[in-house]
Amino acid sequence: MIRSLALLLATVAAPALAQVPAGNSAPQPVPFVDTVPEARDAAYPGVIALDVDATDNLRGIFRIKETIPVAQGGHTVLLYPKWLPGNHAPRGEIEKVAGLVIRANGRILPWTRDPVDVYAFHIDVPQGAKRLDVEFQFISATKADQGRIVATPSMISLQPNSVSLYPAGYFTRQIPVKMTVKYPDGWTAASGLPSRKGTGANASTYTYDQTNYEVLVDSPILAGRYGRSIPLSQRVFLDVFADTPKELEAKPEQITAHQQLVTQAVKTFGAQHYDNYHFLLSITDQLGGIGLEHHRSSENGVKPGYFTEWETGAAARNLLPHEYTHSWDGKFRRGADLWTPDFRTPMRNSLLWVYEGQTQFWGYVLQARSGLVSKQDTLDAYAAILGNYDTAPGRQWRNLVDTTNDPVISARRPKGWSNYQRSEDYYNEGLMVWMEVDAMLRQKSGGTKSIDDFARAFFGVRDGDYGELTYTIDDVAKTLNGIQPYDWAGFLNQRLTETGKPAPIQGFAMNGYKLVYGPEPTSYFKGLEKLRSGTDLSYSIGLTVNKEGEVSSTIWDSPAFKAGVDVGTTILSVNGVAFTGDRLKEAVVAAKTSRDPIRLLVKSQDQVREALIDYHGGPRYPRLEKTGTGDTGLDRLLAPRP
Repeated sequence: MIRSLALLLATVAAPALAQVPAGNSAPQPVPFVDTVPEARDAAYPGVIALDVDATDNLRGIFRIKETIPVAQGGHTVLLYPKWLPGNHAPRGEIEKVAGLVIRANGRILPWTRDPVDVYAFHIDVPQGAKRLDVEFQFISATKADQGRIVATPSMISLQPNSVSLYPAGYFTRQIPVKMTVKYPDGWTAASGLPSRKGTGANASTYTYDQTNYEVLVDSPILAGRYGRSIPLSQRVFLDVFADTPKELEAKPEQITAHQQLVTQAVKTFGAQHYDNYHFLLSITDQLGGIGLEHHRSSENGVKPGYFTEWETGAAARNLLPHEYTHSWDGKFRRGADLWTPDFRTPMRNSLLWVYEGQTQFWGYVLQARSGLVSKQDTLDAYAAILGNYDTAPGRQWRNLVDTTNDPVISARRPKGWSNYQRSEDYYNEGLMVWMEVDAMLRQKSGGTKSIDDFARAFFGVRDGDYGELTYTIDDVAKTLNGIQPYDWAGFLNQRLTETGKPAPIQGFAMNGYKLVYGPEPTSYFKGLEKLRSGTDLSYSIGLTVNKEGEVSSTIWDSPAFKAGVDVGTTILSVNGVAFTGDRLKEAVVAAKTSRDPIRLLVKSQDQVREALIDYHGGPRYPRLEKTGTGDTGLDRLLAPRP
């Protein structure tokens, strides 16, 4: 076999060399040797002391002092976290690290950045040294084009991975660390990692319990001038920080809905994978938005109005149910190829259709079961999701499982034609697959089984365990088979790999609701438009546009696409009148009884032209229509657990 492979390589290589013109330079690659120690499951000798000064919140500069014990002299490598859980990609902001100085025995040690892995720093530790004293600054974004803004005059979102280095060669769960953070005077802070608040002159300093580096990175902090902590259960707390005190005013029935979210989640999954859990909720238009899961907390960023505009804000309330579900799905149960021993080892995302797809599924179910969002708004939210996939052509060429590579491929950067290129579709297409699983379980068991049985079997074990229990697709199929025998592996593989098929919306129809289109948007759809500050005509002329007239998406092969309208185009006028979202909607209505195209004056780069949209189907908005009478599978799925 080896000899055959060598002959094959020789056969392939020879013609390639022959293509080099005589006399042309033809270099060979310079080899490199990975000198970063591989992570091993052994105890690190000593406890890292991490001290963070977060008082320069106006400029967003965090000053770090870190003491790292060392057992012996010689070659040592310090790492900055690169592959971050929840991001599913190498997204550590190494570019924001500045002023790095490393000392031993009071003497500055020169460091060298690894030429291949720029997140690694090589140091020669002098013999006899017992520790490294590390100083640097994390210079956070001051404008959105630099990254997420994490410090404002009234709030700080502090992620420990941004303000620390760790020694290479060890599983991160084997590296002990103790952190202190100094915040601006008068502020309070919340985290899933227990802490003690100082007194007197040290009242703004929090000392966090000693833990391991894996747990530390999984324990972000939200701090601010205006905050309150609301108990939701004995273990779970809603820690809310806002730009103004008014945004913290939650009515009793709003708090009750959040308490019911916890109650319904625990009843659904049958266990809790935390000793304490904190919803870190920022209500702000200054701090960067976020939705990021952790074992004992979640980072949740929403715009002002979360409590004060409750009646029209249903579209913003799926965030907490989604991120809370991740404590079970993604943090505790994690795909075997996604789990890594440190933050340097690359993650493989092939099971994100479970990690994120089923979390997306349960997020909508739990928002309805808890009353955080009404059942009708939840049905209308489903319709918006199904409508998006019903009109998007990307499934014709790219399958679901390939989209799990998108966190690495595109790092969530905007795309020009996301409905055709596809993006992280494992979220919502995953939701649809899991709805089909629920419907099949109900049908094949005669109504005695459902996806709730899967949730308890798969997630409801080892109460209080906030380690990681990994799985493969075979484990998923085996669990389903234990509930209702069927070729689940074959079914799941088909849904993951098929192309050229319609979107998998049939699970909703099997569960008693079909997708239809009507001339009027649902109230939930109107809320989505308000949340996104735009006009969504994806299902008619095939575009969405913000309030300034800039097109934010165009459906591939839609009437707008055929008229040459793409992302970034600005609509200046509609049928000869200056653009507004309402006027564009009115033009779609008028075109239904006219043979004339909709005339748009558009600007693209420095060119102004007329775009003629030949569409006469009238307004189309998605909604779900119930089929049959009585309680359907979907009705039962969304009902609160007793």
